[in-house]
Amino acid sequence: MCSTVLLVHRESKNMLECGMLIRDKKALRSRSTVLLKELEVDALLLQCLQTEEILTENMAESIMAEQTSHNRSWRLLNLLPKRGPRAFSSFCSALRETEQQHLCDLLMQSQEQHDRETHVDNSASSAIPLSTQEETPAKRTRTEESMEFSLTADSPISSPVLPCSHEFYLSRYKQSYRMNSTPRGFALVISNVTFDPHMAPELDQRKGGEVDDEVLRKVFTELGYPVAVHRDLTAQAMRTCIENFCMRPDHRTVDSCVVCVLSHGVEGAVYGTDGQLLQLDWLFDAFDNAHCPLLQNKPKIFFIQACRGDEMDCGVEQLDGPGRTGREQPDAGREGQGDADLKRMDLGTPRVKLPQRSDMICGFASLKGQSICTAAMRNTKRGSWFIQELNSALRLRAKDTHLADILVQVNGRIKEREGYAPGTAHHRCKEMSEFTSSLCKDLYFFPKHQSQY
Repeated sequence: MCSTVLLVHRESKNMLECGMLIRDKKALRSRSTVLLKELEVDALLLQCLQTEEILTENMAESIMAEQTSHNRSWRLLNLLPKRGPRAFSSFCSALRETEQQHLCDLLMQSQEQHDRETHVDNSASSAIPLSTQEETPAKRTRTEESMEFSLTADSPISSPVLPCSHEFYLSRYKQSYRMNSTPRGFALVISNVTFDPHMAPELDQRKGGEVDDEVLRKVFTELGYPVAVHRDLTAQAMRTCIENFCMRPDHRTVDSCVVCVLSHGVEGAVYGTDGQLLQLDWLFDAFDNAHCPLLQNKPKIFFIQACRGDEMDCGVEQLDGPGRTGREQPDAGREGQGDADLKRMDLGTPRVKLPQRSDMICGFASLKGQSICTAAMRNTKRGSWFIQELNSALRLRAKDTHLADILVQVNGRIKEREGYAPGTAHHRCKEMSEFTSSLCKDLYFFPKHQSQY
């Protein structure tokens, strides 16, 4: 009798040390179909699990490297049963933190059902079988109250920017843009969140926009850029701010620059808080080889978070389209007349002839086409889709991926996303980002690497 008790104790101890409790495994298994269809695995959820030491950094990175939402969920669900007895409770906490309470509730119901059963299956596998017979319950609708009180839990929490290895730097630096100055360059973020109700009555507050500019400030600071953030500027104040930035004499000593503009917009322009438009062509001209000679032959990086029209992309039905959570709004504004171009200064003729514009790359949150200019989607608590995905990709991939490929990956993430806002025009909406490039070399940030060359 004693030996039997001792054996049970040892088995129980080993189970606690090595894997998940049987009832927790069964709860995950019984809800696998729902989880695979509805679980949103993003940087925030993985960061919660990393903080609890359930996942390692390499595990989180390998999950995010999966190209589809289904594959990211499948990989996570197969890892969890092997990550110890705390993995289930930590996963439930992460679901609550990422506004997926309905999935947490389903798992807890399964746990309670198991507790009521008299028979316990001690041979449960640690793998998650993909059940095909379970009926999928409808997602719970997020209430206004639950959204408004989730700001702290819903704030973007990101893992640190992964560092570039010295070996990788040595293998790439010769064929890439020079990127080893300290700092790497200077970054400017202009974020218009609140618009003048008298001068621009048709432009709503961009709820969630303040999250975006903080996300950008943090990620580019970690990438080695001092970041200046300016919020709620009129069109003229935006021009003045950009002029002052591109005239900085210390551009001479750095290897690049970053400019981010976040606002309502139309094709070819973004709005100031006074309802006047700043033309994007003027912005790019301000940094071209004639008007910003200190940045000649250096990469100039732009990100534009704004609509390029007010037409909603309703998407095309697909069999396994994932549902997405959050309250979505477009960054569209109203049509208006552009402001006069800046009177340019004569900065002289460079010794070697260059094209007027070169060495630029610009990521746009929304798509421009011959017959459609689309709206950019923004979650009122977590910020815009584009900035969320850009932040995640930079943190995970900047260490060994050049920027053009990072933006391809961002496009892939945006393509998968779908709005979840029942009862509104934005429910099941889609977005597609794009980028343009006149880069002449690969552009690596080489994060946290100090060159000796």
